[in-house]
Amino acid sequence: MFKYETNSRLVKNGQTFVAIKGYTVDGHDYIEDAIKNGASSVIAEKDVKCSVPVTVVENSAKYYQKLLVKEYKDDFKDLKLIGITGTNGKTTSAYLTYQMLLDLGKKAAYIGTIGFMCGDYFKELPNTSPEILTTYKLLEEAKERNCEYVVMEVSNFALDQKRIEGLEFVAGAFTNLTEDHLDYHKTMENYLKAKLLLTDYIKDDGVLLVNKDDDASSKFISKFKNTKTFGFGNADFNIISDDIYPDHTDIVFKVNNKKYSVTTNLTSKFNIYNYFTMFSILCELGFDIDKLIEKTKDLKAPKGRCETYKVKDGFAVVDYAHTPDAVLKVVTAYKDLAKARVITVVGCGGDRDPLKRPIMGEIASNYSDYVIFTNDNPRTEDPENIMKDILKGVKKDNYEVCLDRSEAIKKALDMIEKNDIVLLLGKGHEDYQILGHTKIHLDDSEEILKYIEKSE
Repeated sequence: MFKYETNSRLVKNGQTFVAIKGYTVDGHDYIEDAIKNGASSVIAEKDVKCSVPVTVVENSAKYYQKLLVKEYKDDFKDLKLIGITGTNGKTTSAYLTYQMLLDLGKKAAYIGTIGFMCGDYFKELPNTSPEILTTYKLLEEAKERNCEYVVMEVSNFALDQKRIEGLEFVAGAFTNLTEDHLDYHKTMENYLKAKLLLTDYIKDDGVLLVNKDDDASSKFISKFKNTKTFGFGNADFNIISDDIYPDHTDIVFKVNNKKYSVTTNLTSKFNIYNYFTMFSILCELGFDIDKLIEKTKDLKAPKGRCETYKVKDGFAVVDYAHTPDAVLKVVTAYKDLAKARVITVVGCGGDRDPLKRPIMGEIASNYSDYVIFTNDNPRTEDPENIMKDILKGVKKDNYEVCLDRSEAIKKALDMIEKNDIVLLLGKGHEDYQILGHTKIHLDDSEEILKYIEKSE
C-alpha cells in the first residue's frame, strides 16, 4: 500500500492525504473526509486546523510527486516499460504491441485510452495517461500479476505534467505530430517540446523508434542517440509497398537489406504506421522477425479503431478519429477503398480546442460525399455554438446538422446503398456522451448493432 493518497474517498488507515488544488476540484475541501477515512497526516498548500499533523508546502502536487519518485521508483526497475507518444496512433500501436506480446507468450499489461489491461483483467481509467499516483498503482498491480512488460500510451499531458516521473522505458516510440491540444499548449512548438520529453525517460541503453515520414521526426532523431526509424523509403524498417483492401493489407518491407512480406487484418495507410510502430519496437527488443510475421494474422485492432460492420449492402466503421489529421487520414483512406459513397458522421468536443473545429468541418466536407455533423461530448458548451465553429470551415453544401448523435447515426445508416461506407468518427471505444456535467450512455457500435437487429 502506498503511503500517499490524493482521493479522500480512497484513503485508508495510516495514509497521508495530499490536498491538491485541481482545475475544478480543490482537495483542501476534503481534508476532514480524508481524516474520517483514516488519514494520519496531511500535505497541504495552506495551514489547516485539523486533528492530524499538517505539512504545508508551496505546491502539494509537486512535493508529493518527488516523495513518490524517491520512495517507490525502484519498485518498478524490473518491469520492461514501453512508452508510445504522438498525436494519433498511440492507442492502436500500444494495443497491438501489448497484444503481440501476449501472443508471443509474454506476461504483459497495457495502460492507455482503452483502460488498464492484463490478460483477461480490465479496469477503466479516467485519462489516457493517469496522474502519477494512479500510474504507480497500476504498475504495482502489473508487478503483482507477474507482468514482464508494460506498454503505455504517453500523452502530452503526462509528459508536460510529469505524470511518468521516475519511470524508465526500455523502448520509446514516436508516431506523428499534428495539431491538437493548442488550448493547453498555445503553440505547436510548445506541443512538440512536450512530446520530445519522452526521450528523457528512455534508459541509456534503451531504444527510440521514430516514424521517419513525419515532419517532426528529425527532432526526435537528434534528441536520442540510439534511434531507429520506420517508414516508406530510407528507413531502418523500410516499407517498400502496400496493397490495401477493405478487410486486410499486404505489405512488403525490408530490414537489414533482407526483404519480407506480411499480411495484416488492419486496413488503411495509417494502420500500416501503427503496425510498424509495434513491429519495430519488438524487433529492437530482440523478438524474431519471422515469429512476429507469423503471429500477425492473429492481431486485431482495438475496439473503436476502424471497427467495421456489414450493414445492408454496405459498411459502417467506428473510429476514434477526433483531430483534423486523424479525420483526414480516416476519411481519405476509406474514400480510396470505397466503391461508392463515403458518408461521415462527426462532431467536435466542447470545452476543448476550438481552433480545430472549422478545420475538421472543412476536411469532413471536402473529402466525404456527405456529412452529418453532430454532438461529440459537448460538455458545458452550447452545442449550437460548437456547430457554428465547425461550419465556419465548410465550403460545400453536402451536409446536414443533427445534434442528437443517436439520431444522426440512424440517418446515416438509413442512407446506405450498395457499397456505401458510413464513418462514425470521434467516439471510438467510448460508451457515453457528456452533456453538461452528466454522462449518458451512448455507444456508436451498439447503435449500429441495434440498427442491424431492427433491419433483419
